[in-house]
Amino acid sequence: MHKERTFKDKLTLFFKGLLMGAANKVPGVSGGTVSFVLGFYEELIYSFQKINLKALKLLLNGRFNSFFKYTNSQFILIIISGSIFSYFTISLILDFFLRNYELYVWSWFFGMILGSIYYIAKDFEDWNFKSFSFLILGAILGLSISFLTPAGENNNLWFVFLCGIIGVSGMTLPGLSGSFILILLGNYVLLLVDSVNILSSVLKDIITLNFDFIHNPVKIYYLKIIGVFTLGSAFGLVTLSHALGYALKRWHQIITAIIIGFITGSLGIVWPWKEKIFKSENGQILLDNSGDMIIENYHRFIPNINDFSTWLAIMYVLIGISLILAIDYYGRSRKIK
Repeated sequence: MHKERTFKDKLTLFFKGLLMGAANKVPGVSGGTVSFVLGFYEELIYSFQKINLKALKLLLNGRFNSFFKYTNSQFILIIISGSIFSYFTISLILDFFLRNYELYVWSWFFGMILGSIYYIAKDFEDWNFKSFSFLILGAILGLSISFLTPAGENNNLWFVFLCGIIGVSGMTLPGLSGSFILILLGNYVLLLVDSVNILSSVLKDIITLNFDFIHNPVKIYYLKIIGVFTLGSAFGLVTLSHALGYALKRWHQIITAIIIGFITGSLGIVWPWKEKIFKSENGQILLDNSGDMIIENYHRFIPNINDFSTWLAIMYVLIGISLILAIDYYGRSRKIK
């Protein structure tokens, strides 16, 4: 796991972090699925698992080089840097396409997840009644989550911390979309839209040496919110990684079967043909701080086969599948070499 990486390896890893970060922000798409398909899921889990008491002792004793190697920090920093950078780059591009070409973006994601199911399942050799049962269980859980009714917004700091723990699950559990979970918890707009927009604004102010935000109670409020959310996410990453690392070591085949099922069940969340149900109060649609209507849920439907947009969407589904198959082919050709 702890191998010397060339500049090309680091650049590739950073790019994978970009893709995982972008996926984590889109409701219904799991960053964990991206890490699984791109081949760094287990290293991600086991690296976070190394953040433990031994790592703390190395750090407190000033053995920074040993700490860096033991925790596989280079890998973690590159992935996390890519994910964070993605929020201010690729995620903004994705936001644009979701606003203007929503059907085709969801179709592309749907195709990628279909391809991902094949990608993961093709190397799974231990198919029996037990593993198939866990696959069905995972699929039922994933599908059930997609039809839950979202809660209302809750800005209590303890709940925001809990949202951080649960929301980061999209990085550690393939098929479980952290951002979709935040929608169900009622805090997607608060944590991944309003707070991120305020943070972007504050970072721009700091770069230009403008510190007026210190006296702005609204900006301080959102900085406090995103700070607590980040702490919850960090805590969740470490604790969930320890639990998953333990489970993967002892029940690797069962966990993989559940993951395949969960990803299959998540297809219900990213089904391309759906209409938005907007959040309303007293007959009026609610808006977020950016002036956008707040999405509460989706109404899914079977598309009209005579509609040209349906065939175009199907084409994007096939493009998504083809992309995963191309990644699979590239990976196998590299192994042969």
